[in-house]
Formats: sequence, structure tokens, C-alpha cells
Amino acid sequence: MVEKLRSRINEYFIGKEDVVEDVLTCLLAGGHVLLEDVPGVGKTTLARMLAEAVGADFGRIQFTPDTLPTDVTGVSVYNMKTGEFEYRPGSVMHSFLLADEINRTSPKTQSSLLEAMAEGQVTVDGMVYRLPDPFMVIATQNPVEFLGTYPLPEAQLDRFMMRLSIGYPTKESEVALTRNNLDNKGQDPADPVCSASDVISMKKDVEKVHISDKVLEYIQEISMLTRSVESFVAGTSPRATIFLAKAARARAYLNGRDFVKPDDVKAVCVNTFHHRLNLTSEARIRRENTDTLINTLMLKARVPME
Repeated sequence: MVEKLRSRINEYFIGKEDVVEDVLTCLLAGGHVLLEDVPGVGKTTLARMLAEAVGADFGRIQFTPDTLPTDVTGVSVYNMKTGEFEYRPGSVMHSFLLADEINRTSPKTQSSLLEAMAEGQVTVDGMVYRLPDPFMVIATQNPVEFLGTYPLPEAQLDRFMMRLSIGYPTKESEVALTRNNLDNKGQDPADPVCSASDVISMKKDVEKVHISDKVLEYIQEISMLTRSVESFVAGTSPRATIFLAKAARARAYLNGRDFVKPDDVKAVCVNTFHHRLNLTSEARIRRENTDTLINTLMLKARVPME
């Protein structure tokens, strides 16, 4: 089923198998994804294809400066016939939510997603409403255009399991996707290859993947090393350590194994850590690179041999 899901998305989202693998990793690990790239590289297409391949409901909200928190969480409306307040669901009540251009809305509206992403629920007028299962936020933002934007604070960036950059396609891939678009392939909804209940079942299987104490110590050592690097304003939090362990477990499952290897940790470490680490002004002047520093720390950490 994993292979069918992977193949169906790659059939429409051409030439970015590594990005698809990372998104599936987050899905099965119960995490959320921040897609940061220039317009037109397929961020919306990837989110829509994932929802269609799973056969789950898909919601999209275009964030603008005047978007209200109630547009996300929903609102209680007074019904004059019954004399009671009724809950009108917001855009968050979907299994897959595309939060498009999340950095274009106010911090108050951005923060309305925090409870949903962390606890799988929203609170409206004192009433708690559970979100669908599975629930995944795929947020996008443009890293080039900064006029009229509200950068996400570190606390909210930390809620995303991974931040991914799709990048430009290769020559062959761009020709193929252009041909598909001219032939109207991908305009109609793709046939699902699994259901939401199948995703829930796979997530439970991921939780059974064995991760030894030695591998957990390896993950913790990488996190600890980030806290001692002078080039970073601050190191990664314990939440990042937990997310890295969950992502490594999901990557092992996608590779057909029921145990985690250090290679699984290395495969997901950079995308899990780099949006949580800010370079100091001195490091930026020295033109240091966050991803390079993370890779260096992975080489310093002691790899378990068992």
C-alpha cells in the first residue's frame, strides 16, 4: 500500500521523489509540513495529490492579512429558531489542510493553528471539537517576497516536523509535467489507492517499529551537539529530538523495515532540524550554512555499531 501511495503521487508530481518521500514520512509519523519555495513549483499540487491518493477530504485556506482566526477554527452562530448557538466548522475541519501563504496573515491568525497542530483539536467558545483522523497541515510560504508578510515565530516553526524546499525540476521532468498539463492530465481528481482508515492503520504499524536505546542515544547526542555550537543562536529543543525519532521510525517503515537504523536518522535529520536552528549574525557574516553544520554534527556524533 505504501508503494501504491508513493507511485500514485509521483505519477502526477513528477521528478521530486525525495520530496514525496519526506511528505509521506511526516504523514505516517503524525507530523506537519512547511513547504517553503518560490511560486509555481507545485506546492499546492503536492498537497492536493496527497489528499486525493489517500481518498480523504481536502481543505484549503488562502491566508491574507484580513483572515480571521475564526476562519480557521470555526465560529459559534446563534440560531434564532432553536435559541441555541451552533458550531460552524472552519477550514481546519479537514483531514488535509493546505494553509497557503501562511506568512501573509497576522500572528493572531497564525497562532489559531497551534492547538490543532499540537493536540488535534480546536476550542471555540469554551467547547472542544476534535479534528478528523488523520489530520495533517501542509503550509506554504514564499521565501523570496517579504513585503506584507509576517514571519512565523520560532515557537510555531517548531510545530512543523519538517520544512521542505521543492526546488526547480530537471529538464526532462519539466518537459513531462508541461506535456501532462497540456493534455489536461491531473486536472481531474486522481483515483485513491487507499483510505483514511488505511493511513490510520499504517500509522499504528509505524508505532510498532523498533527503535533501540542506542539509536535514541545517537539522536539525543546530535541534538545535544546543536546546543554547543556557537554559530547557532540556540540548539534544538526536546520536541525536535522526539520529532527526529518519530521521523526516523516512519522512514524505516517506508523502507520496509521494522527497526530503525542510524541511516534512517541521517536521512531525515537535516529537514527535521534546519528550520529550528537560527544562525548568529557573526555566522551569517562568515557565510556559514545551517545544513552543512548539521551534517558536520552528524559526523561528530558516535554512530551505534550494534
